Amino acid sequence: MNVTWDPNKAKTNRNKHGISFSDAETVLFDPNAISYEDEDAKGEQRHLSIGLDSLGRVLVVVYTYRADNIRLISARRATRKERLNYESRI
Repeated sequence: MNVTWDPNKAKTNRNKHGISFSDAETVLFDPNAISYEDEDAKGEQRHLSIGLDSLGRVLVVVYTYRADNIRLISARRATRKERLNYESRI
């Protein structure tokens, strides 16, 4: 499955959160990532994954499935609570 994103959204995310989508993509391949459906999403089914990126940061990545692709929507550093939740499971 390919990972895709909108270049304008990627730029906005990097400016707002300091996280590039190319770094965020690596969270999706963390075998210890915590993934679940975003129950608050409206309009399209969205998913969240909390995991380590290739730089060792615990990130929260929001994405959706489109055809045979994963489409990144946003990425940010995990909150303290999210990070502790992730760390308690590994």
